[in-house]
Amino acid sequence: MTIFFAVLSIVAGLALLVWSAGRFVEGAASTARYLAVPPLLIGMVIVGFGTSAPEMVVSVSAAVQGSPGIALGNAYGSNIANITLILGTTALVSPIVVRSAVLRREMPILVGVTAVTAVLLWNGDISRLDALVLLTVFAGLLAWSIWEGRRKRADALATETQQELEADQLPIRQAVFWVVAGLVLLIAGSRLLVWGAVEIARALGVSDLVVGLTVVAAGTSLPELASSISAVRKGEHDIALGNVLGSNLFNTLAGVGLAGLIRPLAAEPEVFTRDVPVMTALTLFLVAIGYGRGGAGRTGATTDGGGRITRLKGGILLACYVAYATLVVSTAL
Repeated sequence: MTIFFAVLSIVAGLALLVWSAGRFVEGAASTARYLAVPPLLIGMVIVGFGTSAPEMVVSVSAAVQGSPGIALGNAYGSNIANITLILGTTALVSPIVVRSAVLRREMPILVGVTAVTAVLLWNGDISRLDALVLLTVFAGLLAWSIWEGRRKRADALATETQQELEADQLPIRQAVFWVVAGLVLLIAGSRLLVWGAVEIARALGVSDLVVGLTVVAAGTSLPELASSISAVRKGEHDIALGNVLGSNLFNTLAGVGLAGLIRPLAAEPEVFTRDVPVMTALTLFLVAIGYGRGGAGRTGATTDGGGRITRLKGGILLACYVAYATLVVSTAL
């Protein structure tokens, strides 16, 4: 009976997280537009924060409840799922053309952030000092994003964000309401999800890290999947990629940083020997294809030096996710 309620709690928690994350992003983006925030800044910061809100809230909630495996597994597993499952599936729907110069600058930053993660995990945990380092880097990245968003006007990401805002603008009262209500519902959903995940791990006799890397990570990445597929169907390729880059940066720095500040996070050996190397390799692969030679877009026009995630590459990414998830589950049983 306990496992039944645990599964029910996970399903309800994920549904609440996915639904409330969408409302939160819409409310935050609309509120920012009323405050005359530049579209590029909304695309770089507010949408990135909103789409990664489920992962961050879940990691913080897991730390509060004393489940470091779920906190770390959710953050790093979501990063892996974002690159493989989300971009892979999205590229199968429509090949993704990278046009934004800002996003191409974010890619090497993500590599550097991943390298910082590996260094901090060398001794087997994320201490409060390590968490402060991550949050300091996050603050610096946020300051750069704000500066870049206010300085640069002509960018593909800014254009696509402007189009999306004009199509989905909410009245100011409704926008503010969904910012507050969305955050409250995110917290409620995270509590349900973490409780169910811990109970499932106990019932199956596996570590909470395994559940965090698989069920929780894939589930909290669903908002990115929905928004990325919706974006490419509208031809907004840079929003699709920006969702993933922004989410991975926020997960690694803010998600783990806040969780580690609340409670030091002991990492199982597999995190350093398996999960972080896989995350690093996938990030490097993403940079390689993101900086590839420009390809033809839907209209046949050649892009300005950006890369292209074709359906073949999308299939490769999906295969990587299946192989990784299989590895995690098989080594746990």
